[in-house]
Amino acid sequence: EHEVYTVSEMKWAGKKNGELLSLMIQDNFEALITGDKNLQHQQNFSTYPIPVILINIKFITYPDLLPIIPKLKSALERPLAAGPTIISG
Repeated sequence: EHEVYTVSEMKWAGKKNGELLSLMIQDNFEALITGDKNLQHQQNFSTYPIPVILINIKFITYPDLLPIIPKLKSALERPLAAGPTIISG
């Protein structure tokens, strides 16, 4: 239903958060999905107007992600404002 890319697939590994968000905006990405709980406090989302979905779970592993996939899909189906939206497990 959605095209999903990792930072590695995009060859963006090692980029700082601000640079990563700028690249995503340039490439017309619709949202960033991350487990980085500090990102919401480190970035000015008026500078980087892109939705960020923060996955708030203990570990970012397939077994831990699987139960929150319905919440993630639901969030992606509605318009998201720039800045963080938190999805907890």
